[in-house]
Amino acid sequence: MKFRVLVVGVGGMGASHTRAYAHLPGFEIVGLVVARNVDRAKQLASRLGLSVPIFTDYYEAMRNTKLEVVSINTYTDTHAEYAIYAMQQGCHVFLEKPIAQNVSDAERVAQVARDTGRKLVVGYILRHHPSWQRFIEYARQMGKPLVMRMNLNQQSYGHEWEVHKEFIRRMPPLVDCGVHYVDVMCQMTRAKAKRVHGIAARLTDEVPVGTHNYGAMHIVFDDGSVGWYEVGWGPMISRTTFFVKDVFGPNGSVSIGKDVSQVDPSDVSQHTAVNTLVVHWSDRDSNGNRLRQDEYIEIQDEPSHEELCQREQEYLYRAIVEDIDLSDHVDDAVQSLKICYAL
Repeated sequence: MKFRVLVVGVGGMGASHTRAYAHLPGFEIVGLVVARNVDRAKQLASRLGLSVPIFTDYYEAMRNTKLEVVSINTYTDTHAEYAIYAMQQGCHVFLEKPIAQNVSDAERVAQVARDTGRKLVVGYILRHHPSWQRFIEYARQMGKPLVMRMNLNQQSYGHEWEVHKEFIRRMPPLVDCGVHYVDVMCQMTRAKAKRVHGIAARLTDEVPVGTHNYGAMHIVFDDGSVGWYEVGWGPMISRTTFFVKDVFGPNGSVSIGKDVSQVDPSDVSQHTAVNTLVVHWSDRDSNGNRLRQDEYIEIQDEPSHEELCQREQEYLYRAIVEDIDLSDHVDDAVQSLKICYAL
């Protein structure tokens, strides 16, 4: 079975998803939609050997193509509108995270998915990464409550900084990036957030007044667990400890042990890479001495960013053909957005 797919937005993530559809036998790309950069879309299509129409108007593309799937990889201010329209036209949807620009729109998207029965997969890429799945599994073995420490500070220049400024105009990084890691915390604890505290700073006049390019939040869960997340974007951001992924509880700790000394923090392919998990157990003998040495677990299945995008689309395909219930998946996407907005 093959599904005809319209790809909306072919920037960084959109281009990766386009390549995934082109390489998967279950999909046939029937059109690309871009806001302005038609030349970029033509170059991408040429590299992939695609002969498809390129549109600059989403609704025109929807009217003029016969399709079953819409892949939405645009800025967040169009996510809800485009996803709702696609599902109402009978299409299944892949939607890059966050699910919407605000909580009320996110709830509308979730409701339309329920009402139409269409499959909606939200781009939580870490859910498809074997190392992150193991990270979550080990965290659950550390007892309760958990202390979860995570950050992703990105020192960015040139094109990457221009992209970050476009994101900031629409949504603070604490939300845009934070939904990933809040989702991870919710999977680790399987608990509900009961209190959220956030701080933010505007470190440059290059972003609009009322927005910020640095933020941090603390979350208290109803099982006593606590989480910390920090994010900063821009040329002034420190590269020191830009990548922290660390969890501990009564039974010990698990961390992503990654050598970041030579890593460019603006390289999106490094944001999911794990390499090694460091597992520490707090077991002691009758004299109070530790019983076990730390474990260094190398994950053999370490997919690249492109491979992860392909796995997301493979999941979408299975969800459609196997009629997988995605209710929890969609509800989790709404919940992580609510927490990041402290609602």
